[in-house]
Amino acid sequence: MSLTDNAITRIRELIRSGALPPGAKLPPEQQLAAELGLSRNLMREAVKALVVARVLEIRRGDGTYVTSLQPRLLLEGLAVAVELLHGETLLELTETRRLFEPVATGLAAQRMTPEALAVVAGELEAMRAARDDVELLVQHDAAFHRAVLAATGNETLVSLLDGISGRTLRGRIWRALVDEHASERTLAEHEAIYQALAAGDAALAQATALMHVSSTEHWLRRHLEAQRAIEAADAARGAGRPEAAEAERPGGPAGRSS
Repeated sequence: MSLTDNAITRIRELIRSGALPPGAKLPPEQQLAAELGLSRNLMREAVKALVVARVLEIRRGDGTYVTSLQPRLLLEGLAVAVELLHGETLLELTETRRLFEPVATGLAAQRMTPEALAVVAGELEAMRAARDDVELLVQHDAAFHRAVLAATGNETLVSLLDGISGRTLRGRIWRALVDEHASERTLAEHEAIYQALAAGDAALAQATALMHVSSTEHWLRRHLEAQRAIEAADAARGAGRPEAAEAERPGGPAGRSS
């Protein structure tokens, strides 16, 4: 563990122990550094890292405070980190979504209020109206799922899945662009989820959500396999070009006498 990591750990321990609860103001830098046995430089680096992690916030002219430590705040950076992932990780994230979202949808069916159901219905209607506008359709698709998750009342679950789905949005846009029938299938799948939620049927809501997410995952897996096959074929052709060039070159194999 580096010295900076050790400093971060020391401050986090103060927060975990309750010595610095959510919303608390940190002691002056020099005082806190002395109490923890750290240099002021290490203290500054640790504070900077915890500010980036949304654990601390600096209020100009006032001091440094512990944030609310709410899940939506602490997990906000997940979407940013996820966006930096590449290649096969898109499929991994879709698999992760499949593990969490159907169960969450079943929970939402148990806890759904009329007001929450009305929000879900509104997003479904907006999806129908945007069926010919891929990007708008996908935006309302994401809002539909966010409204469903919000009905669980579990802020941690909402924040976690919202971070994951930020990346899978690209996959859904890609799907709609290359598959002309995707919009109709997407609408039908969301309609099934809505009807299960409206009926308050948790098992059916979980099953319809699983079918929906699995459909996206299977489609993405097929397209990634096809993409890999194309890349492999291109690489094979590229590997063969030097030989072809050698055969065409004066004095090359084609120009030599046996």
